[in-house]
Amino acid sequence: MDYRVKSATVEQTREWGKQLGARLRGGDVVALSGDLGAGKTAFAQGVGESLGVKGSMTSPTFTFQQEYIGRILNSGMGIETQTETEIRLIHMDLYRLQRPEEVEVIGVEDAFVEDAVCLIEWPEIAEDLLPESRLDIQIIGSGEAPREIIFRAREHDWELRLKDLNILGEVRRIQ
Repeated sequence: MDYRVKSATVEQTREWGKQLGARLRGGDVVALSGDLGAGKTAFAQGVGESLGVKGSMTSPTFTFQQEYIGRILNSGMGIETQTETEIRLIHMDLYRLQRPEEVEVIGVEDAFVEDAVCLIEWPEIAEDLLPESRLDIQIIGSGEAPREIIFRAREHDWELRLKDLNILGEVRRIQ
């Protein structure tokens, strides 16, 4: 199931990232696609803000990967049983890779673990190594133009987590 949303500004793109960040759990892999300047890093910054990452997040274009420490809320039956757990946020940027073999060399699959959330910019080169249960996000547009952000839920679990996703406007669900 696909969900389409609009973003008119960088701040809105970050806000959509924050909305998603509130729904993430350990072991999640999110693949962020879009042209240069589409807002993938702004979206990732919103995820980081939602997870309580301290300090600034920048695109790991030259380092391929950066790791941050955040926190996720573990919901119990009542407010008194909710706890926070430390989580690693692994932010990757595969833009500079030329061949799929390079993806294996830098150890992309090592980030797909239960104590981490993995955000991957430019995931296309790693398609064969990505878990099937990931969430795909495509950001369409660049420059000063408004963006369309498509959340592609590959599993029913993602559909459940995304169904109430909404800020600053309407979310369209499409087949």
